[in-house]
Amino acid sequence: MLSVNIICIGKIKEKYWTDAISEYRKRLSAFCKFNIIELDEEKTYNNPNAAQIDAILNAEGKRIINAISKGSSLIAMCIEGKILSSEQLSQKLSDIALSGSSTVDFIIGGSWGLSDEVKAKSTLKLSMSKMTFPHQMARVVLTEQIYRAFEIMNNGKYHK
Repeated sequence: MLSVNIICIGKIKEKYWTDAISEYRKRLSAFCKFNIIELDEEKTYNNPNAAQIDAILNAEGKRIINAISKGSSLIAMCIEGKILSSEQLSQKLSDIALSGSSTVDFIIGGSWGLSDEVKAKSTLKLSMSKMTFPHQMARVVLTEQIYRAFEIMNNGKYHK
């Protein structure tokens, strides 16, 4: 069974987001081992300069790299990434599973994004949209899309 992790910076505090994620987590248990790994955010300064932003990205990037599963297929969620349809994401997950990889790690960075080092390690850079979403919403949308991908793979009725 494929293991799917979302490695992300920060914690979700609002109950409505955690409830939505819990529902999809429960549904995903039929298809994969699903886990969300929340890592601490770096303290952000008011109006940080470029050097401070780089320091934040590098510190968070090191935490992310330490949390990546050994031998996993790494998918970095970033605005400059490729935009896939739900069907294409489903095919990508299927291809990963068939390639012999047992783990997929999706990475969601902090408010400043992902370090170049994390992006360079990824096998795919993926964007949800050209629009910007709050990180909490992005986590819910990604979880739903992972569930939808498995439903598509298994000819489920969820995806219409």
